[in-house]
Amino acid sequence: MTERIYLDNAATTALDPQVLDAMMPYLTTNYGNPSSIYSYGRESRLAVENARKTVAKILNAHPAEIFFTSGGTESSNTAITASIRDLGCKHIITSQIEHHATLHTVQFLQQTGAKVSYVRILPTGHIDMQHLEELLSESGEKTLVTLMHANNEIGNMIDLHETGNLCRKYNAIFHSDTVQTVGHFPFDLRNTPVDFITGAGHKFHGPKGVGILYINENVKIKPYVHGGSQERNMRAGTENLYGIVGFAKALQLATDNYETDSNYIKGLKLYMMEQLQKDLPGITFNGDPTGRSLYTVLSVNFPKTDKSEMILFNMDINNICVSGGSACSSGIEGSHVISAISSDPDAVTVRFSFSKYNTKDEIDTVIKKLKGMI
Repeated sequence: MTERIYLDNAATTALDPQVLDAMMPYLTTNYGNPSSIYSYGRESRLAVENARKTVAKILNAHPAEIFFTSGGTESSNTAITASIRDLGCKHIITSQIEHHATLHTVQFLQQTGAKVSYVRILPTGHIDMQHLEELLSESGEKTLVTLMHANNEIGNMIDLHETGNLCRKYNAIFHSDTVQTVGHFPFDLRNTPVDFITGAGHKFHGPKGVGILYINENVKIKPYVHGGSQERNMRAGTENLYGIVGFAKALQLATDNYETDSNYIKGLKLYMMEQLQKDLPGITFNGDPTGRSLYTVLSVNFPKTDKSEMILFNMDINNICVSGGSACSSGIEGSHVISAISSDPDAVTVRFSFSKYNTKDEIDTVIKKLKGMI
């Protein structure tokens, strides 16, 4: 069997060995409950709070603004639901290409009485900012704007400052799903006009099952999960101690190596674009891959043929891991993101997403296999 080539890093990433090393003591000997008052508990509590300080420093936030959760889905659910329940928002503005963690939450709240508007998507896959301002200016009610920083399927990015300033202009609450960008781009939250952002450790070589919710210090909400007094009474449940330690370590490593890793990964993406265009005529790319785009993601359309329709199956047989879109929508139904932006309903879409562990040799192998499949 050939060695596996993993090009689905937007779905999840390999755990960095240094992150595992940082987690190991809390998986073995340092197992105290952070809520316990004896020494084992105090050691665990210190680990959680040190992790919080690390994350806050990297994101330029206050530690009191950082809450640990089970991941991006819980974080987005909390922010969006609290905006309606606690902050007086009666109108939600979002887009059709958001992650389902946002879309399904919005759809649920719509059933309970919230008004929902969808901002137009330009042919490039970018948000129509003029339309966003029109929706905000016409909204006679307190509004929540929830738009993702970088799309997980096509990679397109919004400008957080431009969007946030527009929300401030119209006194709207701004939540951004930043799951694909925390750990991949520098953040300066103290100087960014945003009320909520989210992060997930497994998107940047940390562990699964742990994330963050940033809540701006000027925003006051009630708990989404009720029970004990963990996370300063905001998120009940015994803390995922080793996950939290791993999240902070992964974020620290990603930040320390940002320039080197991001340039390397961007180089892999551009190299794959060049090789695809050279060797496979008729392919197109979704979104704005060489513009305002996530450097880890490349969404490719292949002309529909009997062979290309089997491309994901054949790549799996050849030990190549890729996605047909988002990992959260890889069933029978097609991608809602591609449906919203594609002018070619017959194209076969494959998402390639890269990490620091990928190589040009791997891309050469994938291109060679693709030529045989198509």
